[in-house]
Amino acid sequence: MLNFEKKIIEKHLVTGGAGFLGSHLVEKLMQSNQEVICLDNFFTGSKKNIKEWIQTPNFKLISQDVTEPITLDVDKIWHFACPGSPFHYQSNPIETAKTNFLGTLNMLKLAQRTGAKLLFASTSEIYGDPKINPQPENYFGNVNPNGIRSCYDEGKRISETLCSDFQRIYNLDIKIVRIFNTYGPRMLANDGRVISNFIIQGLQNKPLTIYGNGNQTRSFCYVDDMIDAILKIMASQVNGPINIGHSLEVSIKELAEIIKNKINPRLEFIYKPLPSDDPLKRNPDLEKVEKIINWFPNTSLEDGIAKTILWFKKNNL
Repeated sequence: MLNFEKKIIEKHLVTGGAGFLGSHLVEKLMQSNQEVICLDNFFTGSKKNIKEWIQTPNFKLISQDVTEPITLDVDKIWHFACPGSPFHYQSNPIETAKTNFLGTLNMLKLAQRTGAKLLFASTSEIYGDPKINPQPENYFGNVNPNGIRSCYDEGKRISETLCSDFQRIYNLDIKIVRIFNTYGPRMLANDGRVISNFIIQGLQNKPLTIYGNGNQTRSFCYVDDMIDAILKIMASQVNGPINIGHSLEVSIKELAEIIKNKINPRLEFIYKPLPSDDPLKRNPDLEKVEKIINWFPNTSLEDGIAKTILWFKKNNL
């Protein structure tokens, strides 16, 4: 008797599915022959990111703001909807705060009605300008509740609170992942993030703009590694919060040198004042994710930067 392995097909809702991270997740799910519903209002997302799936039978696109309630029958909810770059989330801070609170509340209510698993894309920004380095999940953070970044930082913090309360009260299967700085193909050229800024300036043969003295640090994770971790966490028994990122901590000045040398070693740097509440340190404690799902990022910063530069070149950006 022949034994055929039956592949389980589930229905997935990805909010913010046309954005940078969301579109990479959609791609992985579609490549696994899953049914995918992409919900996006296209504030920072783009149909270009999901164009190859639009005519596919098991893909559905809903153009809608996540702050509006929706009724769907789904098995898993991947809640990524919210602008992730300071340039975009500060452009309309009240809407950013609404997106975080109301959007997350709507998705949690949908999970409650359907019994769907939910993964919430939180952020390292909930740690603010940390007094502890690296940042473990049990660190409560150092966040300014009244600053220009508060709409995003505190928005994600209240979203985590909602997730935790829904989990406790309704016994839902909810995952909270704290995503550290991520980069790679499909980043927006105008999103104001440091890697895309440096690459665009370098390709235009302009000086690389460093804010502050350049000694502030970040830890950058390539998008393929990040999506791999997110998929594994959804499939695991862990609820979180759980950090995902890369453990290599580099200064902004070191990052600028890497990108300069890959594009044009003759590029110069210019320095401007550091924006308000910009964290001086950012590095994840990854002990939890390494232990629970045996995950480690595979892409070096040098290789990831090279791939990202190539993508920007191919897309005439």
